[in-house]
Amino acid sequence: MKKIVFVFILLMGGMSFCFSQNAVPSVKLKNLKGTTVNTSELSNNGNPIIISFFSLWCKQCIKELNDIHSVYNEWQEDTGVKLIAVSIDDSENSDKVKSTINANRWKYDVLLDSDGKLKQALSVNLIPAVFVIDGNGTIVYSRTGYEEEGEKQLIKEVRKLAKKE
Repeated sequence: MKKIVFVFILLMGGMSFCFSQNAVPSVKLKNLKGTTVNTSELSNNGNPIIISFFSLWCKQCIKELNDIHSVYNEWQEDTGVKLIAVSIDDSENSDKVKSTINANRWKYDVLLDSDGKLKQALSVNLIPAVFVIDGNGTIVYSRTGYEEEGEKQLIKEVRKLAKKE
């Protein structure tokens, strides 16, 4: 009986740990300039951050980032939000990632997760995957997969944080 209680306590402790992990995990990634960035230190002067996982082969990811791009300046003026696009392409394609960013004229910060460490830490199994982070670095919203006009839900979540909704 003691063993069962012990296992139960361990499981409950582990479950609450899993559910209480709302902070962006600490993973070191490179940006397009080759600078190392610790993801747990991402900040935006107290304003919301959107993290969007993508890959060059994922047409829905590119479409979603383009959809957001068309309203991104408005979003920034309205809420101060910053979008960080995280490429999960392998390291051999980092030049292609940069050229895709430039070709689409995206003004996003870009991180390269070629080893999939952040993807794994956030349990991303399907892309596009999007996370909204509040001004304190807490994940407050996430979704995976492409949704037509999904950017409307994103800005709704961001406006809640920016007290604009």
